[in-house]
Amino acid sequence: MSGFLRLEPEIIDEIVRICDIMLADFEKSRATTGNLLFADGFGDFDSAKQLAAGYRRKAAGTPESAKERVEQFIEVLTQLRDAFATGGEAFLDTESDWARQLAIIDPDNGTGNGHQNAQ
Repeated sequence: MSGFLRLEPEIIDEIVRICDIMLADFEKSRATTGNLLFADGFGDFDSAKQLAAGYRRKAAGTPESAKERVEQFIEVLTQLRDAFATGGEAFLDTESDWARQLAIIDPDNGTGNGHQNAQ
């Protein structure tokens, strides 16, 4: 990647607007993931209790759980938006970092494959 990138102000504004829309959606998802911990109604059998515990583990408490994944995406997207909001200049400095973070969040999505500096 070259050391110089110029983005027109309208493009930067559009990228920041898109990031803000995505962040608003992720904020809604954050609220939803809080409700995932209430895994009730499975019954009193041991297998039902184990099933409810499994749902709660997938909801929160591990790096792969729904709550933590949403938090990770919010953090990375916020960094990206802020990089563009500064006029795009910080984008070159943060591009490899956020691409690496996205690849860590979901290594199967192929993020970073086109960004050799992110590896």
